[in-house]
Amino acid sequence: MGASGVASFLKLVVTNFDVLAGPVVSLVYPLYESIRAIETKSAVDDQQWLTYWILYSMITLFELTFAALIEWLPFWSYAKLIFTCWLVIPYFSGAAYVYQHYVRPYLVTREKTVNIWYVPKRRDAFGKQDDILTAAEKYIRENGSEAFERIIHRSRDTTSRNIHHSPYDAYGYDDYTKW
Repeated sequence: MGASGVASFLKLVVTNFDVLAGPVVSLVYPLYESIRAIETKSAVDDQQWLTYWILYSMITLFELTFAALIEWLPFWSYAKLIFTCWLVIPYFSGAAYVYQHYVRPYLVTREKTVNIWYVPKRRDAFGKQDDILTAAEKYIRENGSEAFERIIHRSRDTTSRNIHHSPYDAYGYDDYTKW
């Protein structure tokens, strides 16, 4: 490959950078980090990646809805790539910021409470019913009865004051924006 071949290749990479980097930034890296988050006991990384996937779904729905308009915007793919980088890179906590300030106020706080104990009724591999009592017993085994009592007291306090609480409160994160 001569000098003109290298120059042509570099020009091709630069002009199609968004097409090459987009799937890596928006799908491959978040998929890898989501798998890692599932394997850790930390709730913070779970929140980061669940929040990212919610926002990614919203972006995808926006693109599908307004595809005819977006195709006329030559900078859309670059703007989406920059925005996705901001959402994905944990240093910026962009996904947490957008969710906390724009999505959550419209979807969650309009309800009186958020059910943090949603457990679908189903049977596990051993035929045991998976219900709210099983979930509570599991939580007590993993975190202790004191942690369970703190959640109950916190729930009573917030309900009596009629303050909206977040599903993230169960993990001890009072301010979602700090991570």
